[in-house]
Amino acid sequence: MTSITIIKSKNGEYKEVTCQGHAGYADAGSDIVCAAVSMLVINTINSLEELTDTEMEVASSEEDGFINCRLEGPLSAGANLLLDAMILGLKNVVSQYGRQYLKLKFKEV
Repeated sequence: MTSITIIKSKNGEYKEVTCQGHAGYADAGSDIVCAAVSMLVINTINSLEELTDTEMEVASSEEDGFINCRLEGPLSAGANLLLDAMILGLKNVVSQYGRQYLKLKFKEV
């Protein structure tokens, strides 16, 4: 199962996104849930980097299915929209394929 933790500050600012594990929907190379989740998360990080002035630190390990993105400073409206869109897509994956493959967690710091 893939577990994604979204951390926001008490005033609702995005602070961190952590993705861990492989979905396990199908064999490696054929897992459409893992591919969908990876695409949503990686595209959002790439879009934040290319289309906004968001400062962030990113670490990843493909073998472990690990991606961590720590967001620095206040985010622009565009950056917030990109992250909101990622969450919408992830929620749709959960509703279509189930929580046994993708678990979303939201934390406040």
